[in-house]
Amino acid sequence: MPPAKKRTRSYDAAKIRTAVLAQFGNVREAVGALEPEQLALPTRLGSWTVRELAAHLTMALGGATRFLAMPEPAAREVALLDWPFATASAAAQVDEASRAFAAQEDLAGLYTRTLADFEAALPDVTAGRLMPTRFGAMTLEDFLVTRTVELIVHTDDLNDAVPGLDVPYDRQALAACTRLLADALAVKVPGGAVEVRIPPFAVVQCVEGPRHTRGTPPNVVETDPLTWIRLATGRSDWKTALEAAKVSASGERADLAALLPVMS
Repeated sequence: MPPAKKRTRSYDAAKIRTAVLAQFGNVREAVGALEPEQLALPTRLGSWTVRELAAHLTMALGGATRFLAMPEPAAREVALLDWPFATASAAAQVDEASRAFAAQEDLAGLYTRTLADFEAALPDVTAGRLMPTRFGAMTLEDFLVTRTVELIVHTDDLNDAVPGLDVPYDRQALAACTRLLADALAVKVPGGAVEVRIPPFAVVQCVEGPRHTRGTPPNVVETDPLTWIRLATGRSDWKTALEAAKVSASGERADLAALLPVMS
């Protein structure tokens, strides 16, 4: 795991909570309208069908509820920028749990219960509350930021799997997801030689080499938020995005092909 730099970006806890609930609501509405044949469609996530993906999305909130019910740890073990590099270690556990949830007949009921349990768990939680996770103890506030990644990335997976579905992306959730994955790139390959721009949400510098301080940077990568998220999570590759003009890259160091994905 790359060493996490000191966290410099802050997130408004109330706005993140609102964003998480808004995106979960978007997904809940869309999943509730899916027909059985749509739920049986394949996804780009290995052997998962849309049903498994839809069930997995409830874990974005359900995990927080479950962890909050456990005893509070004595000390934080995981910083926000550690999380993107730790997720692969839990892939088998997540797959097993998602399939178990998908076996339930009533997906709409699963979403209703998950939301009710999540909302009931939060009112009594104080700022800085630590909670155990699959990767170690982290603050609830940080964990909720990671929920934006889970919800936005898998909303995109859902839209990819079901033709014409077009689940909307909450702007605040999309912004937080974009920023966390951009900051993770800067942790993975620290430096100041390349400027990565993802308007309107994030700009980071990365890659060892001469640091740019004034004027137009010599090495610039620019893309839109969803393209960046797909690159950062392995849903798209650098060559395909360049050929489709989804990414612009200028400068001899502005080739990120070997540095992506950030998380998988």
